[in-house]
Order: sequence, then C-alpha cells, then structure tokens
Amino acid sequence: MVSVFKAPISAVDIKQKALDLGADLVGIADGKKMDEYPPFPEDPKKPSDITDHDADRVIVMARRLSVGTSKIPAWDNRHKFYNDELAITALEETALELVLWLEKQGYPALIVPPTHVDPWKYDGDPNKHLSPLLSMDHAAVEAGLGTLGLNLQLLTPKYGPRVMLIAVLTSAQVEADQPMKTPLCEGPKCGRCLSACPGDVIGQWDRDWESCDTYRNPHGFKQLTEFLGNVIDQTDAEQQKKLIRSEDSFNLWQSILRGAGAVIGCRRCQDVCPVGEDYESLLKESLDFIAEETPEKKIRLKSMVDGEDEGNYLAQSRWIGIMEK
Repeated sequence: MVSVFKAPISAVDIKQKALDLGADLVGIADGKKMDEYPPFPEDPKKPSDITDHDADRVIVMARRLSVGTSKIPAWDNRHKFYNDELAITALEETALELVLWLEKQGYPALIVPPTHVDPWKYDGDPNKHLSPLLSMDHAAVEAGLGTLGLNLQLLTPKYGPRVMLIAVLTSAQVEADQPMKTPLCEGPKCGRCLSACPGDVIGQWDRDWESCDTYRNPHGFKQLTEFLGNVIDQTDAEQQKKLIRSEDSFNLWQSILRGAGAVIGCRRCQDVCPVGEDYESLLKESLDFIAEETPEKKIRLKSMVDGEDEGNYLAQSRWIGIMEK
C-alpha cells in the first residue's frame, strides 16, 4: 500500500488499542520468524500460508477465563463450556474491532480464529485431529506472552494457562516482541496437568491430540457424525425417534446453537495449573486436591523426572524455554 495512506503507528499504539477494546493481554510476533520456526515441521502452519500480503506481524490477544468456572471441578460441566464460548465471542469482537481500526490507519489486517481448522486437510475421517491454521499457543510465545507447559499449552505470568487466544495478521511493520527465555513450567517435577487429565492424554512435553479432542470437543463434529450414524443405523422407527429426542441429541443441538462443547470443552489442565498470579490468591484453596490423580500417573511422572529421555523437549524448546538440568 502507498505510504501516503498510512498513518504513523507503533507497537505501543496497537497494544493500547487492543487493551482498550477488551483484551487482557496482547503481544506482537514477527511473522517472518514464525515462518522460519514452524512448531510442527511435519505439518507447518505459517502466517505466510494464510496471506501473501499482510503477515508481517502477528498480533496475539488473550482474554482471561472466569475464575468462578475454574473452581467447578467437573471437566464436562456445560456451564463452563458456555462461559468459555462467551469469552471466545468477546475476543472475536475485540479482534474484529482491532482489524477495522488498523485498516482505518492504512494497514490491512485479518483475523485468525482459534477454532478455525484447515478444511483442505479434512479427508473424510472425523476421528483425525485437525489443528488450527496457526498454533495460537506457539504464536503467543513468539509474541512474548509466556512459555509452553508440559502439555504444550501457553502459560502466562498473570493468568497461567487460563486464557483464550486469538490472532490478527497485519501489514503494519511495527516492533515485534521477543519470546521469554525463562520457562514458567516446571515440567514433570510439577505434573499437575498430567495428574488431572481425565483422558490421561498428556505426555512429556507432548499430548495425544486425537484422544484429547474427545474431551476438548465433547459435542463436536466427531460426536455429531457418530450420533447421526447411530440414528441412520436404527431399523426401528421408534428407536430412531428415541435417539433424536435423547440427551445426546439435546447436547449436540445446544452445541451447534452456541458452540459450547463443540469448539471448546475440557480445560481441567488449565484449571489446576499453579502458574499465574491468580492461582495462589483465587484458585488454590478449591483446586489444590486433584481427584483424578492415580498411582500410575505418579509413577509415570517420576520416571520422567528420573529418566534421561527428554521426550519432546528438544523439538519444542524454543517455546518452552531453557530448563535447568
């Protein structure tokens, strides 16, 4: 775009506008750095894959989750799902207003939603994990908002992992933030995320994403296809009607209506993480005890601490930080 149409703008201006519009945290990543260091080289998701023109900077914004919902222990509580969906909606509105503001200043921009997966990668198997167009957690690290934890989830100094994330790509070549070098996560020495996981999907700086999807999206596309398949397979009309009127059908309808349980779900690992200023003051009393902990999980964590195998650490160390031996 011709420079005469561009208003003077700085990283400070963008961050302040994002905060004014409702973001709780905001950072700016260098799009070229994200192109250079894709978090999963076997399936790179890069800003330049989305746009050839306006990926110079990746603005990452976070909205904190409600503390009251974190104190609800059940991972599948629909009240939690609904509140999280409202947080995503608010964050999307903030992102849209920021895009419109940037374009008024002369800098084209576009939103990368956290729930938008790559439709061209879908091969007809609803059981396969589909990742977003950008890894918001890795983008947030590149934007200086925090570091990744044992389960490859963003941790922030203020809110721990209890945030929703969204990104805005823009042509505004303002100063980018730098990633934090000191890790916020203690890894398997803590391991509370692994202990609390209802699906036991967390590994050593890794996660079984397909198994996690069962809990993260309990009423998502996979469950919808399974339910519709069961309805079609019924040869008795009364049984079909019974399924259509069932609680499963009702939950799927509600999830399609609002997204609660379809694009968000279990966040038990986020709730129990001790990182963040909010944990000690507002959450510890309710969440210190982990009912899902088992002797087997304790043994697995101990073997991670004692063993020489670093798991997936080396591949993800750029975003985890430098761990002390």
